[in-house]
Amino acid sequence: MNFFGKKRTAAPAPTRNGGGNGSDPTSTIVTLRESLKTLDKREDHIQKKADQLLAEAKANLKAKDKKKAAHALKRKKMYDAQIEKIQGSKMTLESQIMSLESSVQNMETFKAMKQGQEAMKQVRKNVDVDNVDDMMDEIREEMETANEISEAIGRPVDDVFDEDELLSELNELEEQDLEEQLLSEPKADATPFNMPDAPMGGLSKDAVEEEDEEKALRELEASLAM
Repeated sequence: MNFFGKKRTAAPAPTRNGGGNGSDPTSTIVTLRESLKTLDKREDHIQKKADQLLAEAKANLKAKDKKKAAHALKRKKMYDAQIEKIQGSKMTLESQIMSLESSVQNMETFKAMKQGQEAMKQVRKNVDVDNVDDMMDEIREEMETANEISEAIGRPVDDVFDEDELLSELNELEEQDLEEQLLSEPKADATPFNMPDAPMGGLSKDAVEEEDEEKALRELEASLAM
């Protein structure tokens, strides 16, 4: 006898996927694939039966027993109808599997994108536009200061040379160099070319006598030859 009212009914045991009406998509895909394999086996078995009945109908028709042939053919059509139903169920299961796989992929993509968004927010907490602008201004100021220091270090302590004096000295050096070049050039030789003196007073007496002797000898040779 129950003195505390109605007997309490036991709460339903939680399911493997965490209870409630929801289910894990991954485990659901596994279950659907197992059902698809079962239907494949069932279809193969019925297809073998249908093939046997077709062979039986052909054999009875060959034996001229049309009654048995018609009975076997009728049974085959029943199996064929069952095969069509199984193929329709397989098509439905395959569509569900594809849809669930696509949904799971979309969910994983969404999670990854959400995680990336959170990471970007976390990074942006310490790095915003104002902080970046301030940092760049400080960098430019430091670089300008460094350049000024470098120029100050490289500048001479005291410039003891006057530029005007240096230019004047350079001009004097150029004039001296030009003068030395003019003096070093070789002068033209003004010595006249001495020609041999022509003979004065005509031929000498000895030359005249030698010419007369040669003329006489030529006349003698000519007379002997006659």
